[in-house]
Amino acid sequence: MIAFENVSKSFWTGKSRKVILDRASFKVEIGNSLGILARNGTGKTTIINMMAGLEKPDEGSILRTSRISFPLGFMGGIMSKHTATENARYIARLYSLDPDYVESFCRWLCGLNEYFDMPVGTYSSGMRSRLSFALMLALEFDIYLIDEGMPSSTDVEFNRKAGQVLRQRLKNATVVVVSHAPQTLEKFCRSAAVLRNGQVYMFDTLEEAKRLYDYEAHS
Repeated sequence: MIAFENVSKSFWTGKSRKVILDRASFKVEIGNSLGILARNGTGKTTIINMMAGLEKPDEGSILRTSRISFPLGFMGGIMSKHTATENARYIARLYSLDPDYVESFCRWLCGLNEYFDMPVGTYSSGMRSRLSFALMLALEFDIYLIDEGMPSSTDVEFNRKAGQVLRQRLKNATVVVVSHAPQTLEKFCRSAAVLRNGQVYMFDTLEEAKRLYDYEAHS
């Protein structure tokens, strides 16, 4: 479970204070994957990073009682000067997993061939996204955090394999997806929420959340 209790978070933009959350309280329960609809610029990445523990609230508390992934697309744990092989084996040791397994899994999923043994700093953004997603799927979590859905990749084989592995993981795990696009949430979630004016409004269905989201867009 992830529980936000009276959480506030804001940033100073240089001209004004931008409020992301204002004494917001909500829960993500194990077994109930959640999609959060949020307009661009309203704090999608911030709220995902707070769930992962990468950012702290200004006020309130965040309770985590499960194994929670780093956010999909988060590259903070990957060192550019090292190869994908070195990164995969290092992260495996951090999570007390078999380095041979994590390396071979990532090699299979990424499809980077000889680039897997080259420094990550030489990769394109698409290659880096594939490595990040592969590392996340190599580690088994109770809750997976995804910012804006699957990584953008033109590699059809990678998208097929990654989607297949993710569906398998989600049979026994929960996912939180934050996106500005309702169609992204349809792939992962039944229940949904809307991030609006510093609050997270929870709904039993995506359709209900979309009604508030669409109303906000036209109001």
